[in-house]
Amino acid sequence: MGHQEQGDTMSHDVPSELVTALKRLKLGKILDTLPERLALAKQQKMIHQDLLLLLLHDEIARRDSKSAQERARSAQLDPEMRIERWDETAKVTFDKTLLNELMSMRFIDEHAHVVIVGPVGTGKTFLAHSIGQAASRQRKSVLLLSADRMLKTLKHSRLDNSHETEMRKLVAVDLLIVDDFALDAMDATESRDISELLTERHRAGSMIVTSNRTPDEWLATFADPVRAQSTIDRFANNAYDLVIDGESYRPRLKPSIHKRAKPGQEAHA
Repeated sequence: MGHQEQGDTMSHDVPSELVTALKRLKLGKILDTLPERLALAKQQKMIHQDLLLLLLHDEIARRDSKSAQERARSAQLDPEMRIERWDETAKVTFDKTLLNELMSMRFIDEHAHVVIVGPVGTGKTFLAHSIGQAASRQRKSVLLLSADRMLKTLKHSRLDNSHETEMRKLVAVDLLIVDDFALDAMDATESRDISELLTERHRAGSMIVTSNRTPDEWLATFADPVRAQSTIDRFANNAYDLVIDGESYRPRLKPSIHKRAKPGQEAHA
């Protein structure tokens, strides 16, 4: 019996020459599932072309997944904030049909924008990250920044003559996500930077802006509201409005020993 088991194991071994060849071609990760795929091919009497196609599909899926993870990490997206992890029992309301449409990423192809508006803690940031994650999976370049951090970076960049470089980073991506915009009044430099950014990205790329205030309330935060009006009007008229209302979503994101318990296990007090 032991001899038979040893024979079965050996039949699933991968020849060293094949291992070497796959690694030279940078296909070494295929080896992780190759024994199982060879066993499946033998069981289903799969022809060589079908086995090769199956292995290549595995590799394509692995590379796509890795690439999406790298894009999301580079975009500074929170890996925990994905739409499949949204708590459907949350007592918040928003247009789910619109969210589904935004998840299709057609708004990026149209160079349209999204404004996510709602009270503090209702899940605006979570949904912005979720849309960003979906965009990364569809090979879109994404960058997420808090409005405060972005404005500070732009202001400091004027001191070392890197302002044009920093602005180019914000303009170059397919989707720029600015979180918590218009919390505070902006000075003249910050107002000028935001106006320039909105103008540069108009019809050239998409933005998601989360805010406690609607676009018509943003004017009051600019140092020169009259000059900013046309820029904001142009942005708002090319933006989808996702309005959220309800109770705070933040307690559902709070760390909990119960959330860490594995399926079938209970956390003990």
